Amino acid sequence: MKYSRLLLVPILLLMSLLAGLLGACTPAAPPKMQVVTTTSLLAYVTGQIGGDKVNVVNIIPPTQHPGDFDVKPTDIKKLSEASLFLWHNFPGEVFVPGLLASGNHTGLTVVAVDIKGSWMTPQVQRDAADKVAAALTQVDTKNASAYQQAALDYKDRVTVKENELRTKLTLTNVTGTPVIGSFFQAGLLGWAELKVVDTYPDPNALTPARVKDLVDKGKASQVKLVVDNLQNGADAGKGLAAELGAKRIVLSYFPGGFEDTTTWEKAIDRNVEILIEALAK
Repeated sequence: MKYSRLLLVPILLLMSLLAGLLGACTPAAPPKMQVVTTTSLLAYVTGQIGGDKVNVVNIIPPTQHPGDFDVKPTDIKKLSEASLFLWHNFPGEVFVPGLLASGNHTGLTVVAVDIKGSWMTPQVQRDAADKVAAALTQVDTKNASAYQQAALDYKDRVTVKENELRTKLTLTNVTGTPVIGSFFQAGLLGWAELKVVDTYPDPNALTPARVKDLVDKGKASQVKLVVDNLQNGADAGKGLAAELGAKRIVLSYFPGGFEDTTTWEKAIDRNVEILIEALAK
């Protein structure tokens, strides 16, 4: 019995050593591609296409307009650690050239995912999926097929969501309702098949003369709704709505603008829900 115990000790030691050697031979998981994005719209699409192959860091808070964003030292550090930087080429992204020139970004691939139209609309989401997949492939060619398949899958999910929301809008009979809204929400309002009588730009550009023009057009078209943009003058249309005797709502251009809307699907759901609540007959 004592002899067996003496043999057991070296056997256990040998097994432990072998287990350690086998563990050391197991290949480590490849490092994730570090991607920095300017907005939550780009961050979400990139996460959907890149999956577990990417680590996405977004820099502009979803409640903030890109034109109001100031670069911080932490943003420069994030970019220095990235392989890919994605931005929209929005007119408001004026900080980007300075950010790119701010430090040593050797080996950084910069791609402007420049798509016309509202990023909250399904068609732009589908276009963005293809462009983001192509950008990821520029840096990581070996996973090109995975990115392409993920783009196809995401576009299918976007189409399912679009059909679901169109059905809701049709059932509530909001088609053709005359509205005036923020320039940034015009694309989504048009997609929802509302009649966009006119739009207004940055709140600072709403001069008395421009407001009078909007009121005149609104009254002539019997505008029922004024739509503000959460990220750019959420109260801009208050006075206009009062003059017109119209309802007023606030919609978000970015996922995460409203509570519990961190995905594009939840963000557009919430926007459509707000529209329907305001206009359902």
